[in-house]
Amino acid sequence: MRIDQFLWFSRIYKTRTNAGNACKKGHVKIDSKTLKSSFEVYPKMTISVKKNQIFNKYEIKDLPKSRVGAKIVELYVKNITPKSELEKREIINSQKKNFKFDGKLSKKDRRDINKYLNE
Repeated sequence: MRIDQFLWFSRIYKTRTNAGNACKKGHVKIDSKTLKSSFEVYPKMTISVKKNQIFNKYEIKDLPKSRVGAKIVELYVKNITPKSELEKREIINSQKKNFKFDGKLSKKDRRDINKYLNE
């Protein structure tokens, strides 16, 4: 199964296009090797995915036949993200909650914030 298809089937990315774009940008890796979206994955592989400035690690248990529901994703993917990365996520989320602004953001400000959060 293709890596972009697997990432979409297992709900790591919301759309297959987003999964393919992440592969093109070098956010999806196996053993620090950047993958193309056509890379074939198999069970027992470990992949790392950079999403929202956090490196998540996943172990592939099995390959789904089609897109699975959120409740049964654990049958196909095991999240083995290190605790240090999970702590980073908590820090980023707490900073988002504390961010306050006066008035409406300009288009440039929104783009800058989105660019910062998606790096």
